[in-house]
Amino acid sequence: MSQLFTPYALGPLQVANRIAIAPMCQYSADNGNATDWHMIHLGHLALSGAGLLMTEATAVSPEGRISAEDLGLWSDANQAALAKVVQAIRRHAPIPLVVQLGHAGRKASSRAPWQGGSCVHLAEGGWQTVAPSAIAHAPGETVPIALDEMGLLQIKGAFVSAAQRVHALGIEGIELHAAHGYLLHQFLSPLSNQRTDAYGGSLENRMRFPLEVVEAVRAAVPAAVGVRISAADWVEGGWEIEQSVRFAQELKQLGADFIHVSSGGVSPQQQIPVGPGYQVAFAERIKRDSGLPTISVGLITEAQQAEDIIVNGQSDMVALARAILFDPRWPWHAAAQLGAQVQAPPQYWRSQPREFKNLFGDTTLGQR
Repeated sequence: MSQLFTPYALGPLQVANRIAIAPMCQYSADNGNATDWHMIHLGHLALSGAGLLMTEATAVSPEGRISAEDLGLWSDANQAALAKVVQAIRRHAPIPLVVQLGHAGRKASSRAPWQGGSCVHLAEGGWQTVAPSAIAHAPGETVPIALDEMGLLQIKGAFVSAAQRVHALGIEGIELHAAHGYLLHQFLSPLSNQRTDAYGGSLENRMRFPLEVVEAVRAAVPAAVGVRISAADWVEGGWEIEQSVRFAQELKQLGADFIHVSSGGVSPQQQIPVGPGYQVAFAERIKRDSGLPTISVGLITEAQQAEDIIVNGQSDMVALARAILFDPRWPWHAAAQLGAQVQAPPQYWRSQPREFKNLFGDTTLGQR
């Protein structure tokens, strides 16, 4: 029996199989509000047969957006707009949902990728960014304001408020974004955090603010709460796997339900040896040394590759991003290849290939 298509639990969150759809920014919101694009995008992914669907990075405050078109959850209007999408998914798909909450820190105020992805300066209509330290992400970019005690409290409160909105929407899980060079990752990495107070310097100090955010969110909602991390900066002197293991161990002590293991993003000097499953070894190490339920991600594109990751115990789930945008029925095709069954909406049962008579389970069709 395929292990990729066995059920699993991320704390209180039950999934039908080990396939997660990773958060993927769409740069298509209106003042943080979900639009028709989100209805189409998330709606069709909800029908994919995956075990879990994660929304894109959802900003906890306007200044925390990566771009001006990012999804947000800081206002009643944001919540109401996302509610329409969630309600539509609930009517037609059993897939559980996770919202990834984030703050972009010094990487905020960016253009969309198809517009070049560059920093939008203040003179061009961008906004002042904030960060652990007043260090720009790259030369020539906006220099962020170093957060003071009040700023830290406000951001922590914004994460909690957004988490409560997630819970009010009836969504099963929250993923806190501490990867890819965004604010919580900026606190973790010595490349971006050069503070001299209790939030900088030692590993314990650099972990302090991200852990405070996790603890506050964990206390505020009963939903599953996990964290996405960059396991390595891929820059000498930066954040690396040994520190990631320590962070994961601390997360488990705080009651986190899962960890989602990616890498990179904090520095343009990174040198990433990209290849199939290039981050899986990080997930395997973190799973072994922390005991947290672990999701691996990064160039996992083939069904047998994903199956082997689960069978070999390298992670508990695999996450797909670009691969499932390219093939939104990837879980169907994987189930067919691995001899498994997968959920499909009855409107699509007639698409079941003749050679895979049980792919969609016990189906009944008839027509005059």
